[in-house]
Amino acid sequence: MLRALTVILVVVGIAFAGWSMLVMTGARDWIAATMTPDKKMADAPQAKAEPPAPPKEAKPAEDAKPEPAPAESANGVDPGGNPFETAKTAEKGSLKSPYADNYESVAEQGHKKYMSAGCNGCHGGTGGGGMGPPLSNPIWIYGNDGETLFRLIALGSNGLQERGYVRKGSEMVVGPMPPHGNIVKSNDDLWKIIAWIWSINPPKPGEASAPPSQ
Repeated sequence: MLRALTVILVVVGIAFAGWSMLVMTGARDWIAATMTPDKKMADAPQAKAEPPAPPKEAKPAEDAKPEPAPAESANGVDPGGNPFETAKTAEKGSLKSPYADNYESVAEQGHKKYMSAGCNGCHGGTGGGGMGPPLSNPIWIYGNDGETLFRLIALGSNGLQERGYVRKGSEMVVGPMPPHGNIVKSNDDLWKIIAWIWSINPPKPGEASAPPSQ
């Protein structure tokens, strides 16, 4: 009995001594800290998740700049009308270019329409001529006023003569000029082609809008 009591006292003494050592070295606090959550961490506010940013709206594609609207003719001729019908039905002296005073401003557009209508096949891409007469020399077979050129291009040389137009000059040509009034898309397009012709072979002052003398 005494021996058992002695063993118990020894064990208790060792345990007490070990506990004392833990207290003295601060190990007790370390053990307690590892067994409880960090107060600072527990008290720290939880970061709020930011909502996703709304998708950016795609910018609409920039539209190509539209071509300027056709100029209204002073005599009321429809700019969008068919050149062949206009040349065939319009009274003599009624066709006046809306670009007579500023043909340079639409000359570039006119050259594009000249090329798309196939005029370069006979007169060359720069108007220097080929199978047809050059547009860049000073010879105008029927005249260079707007109305004469409009009817010549739209009706062809034979159609122009049938309406009483006569030659004013001569040029070496392979054959008569065919009508292009149903090839050129509109009256305004034809006026722009004429504007380009004037830009490479300018008429004398006042001649662009002068009525035909025939």
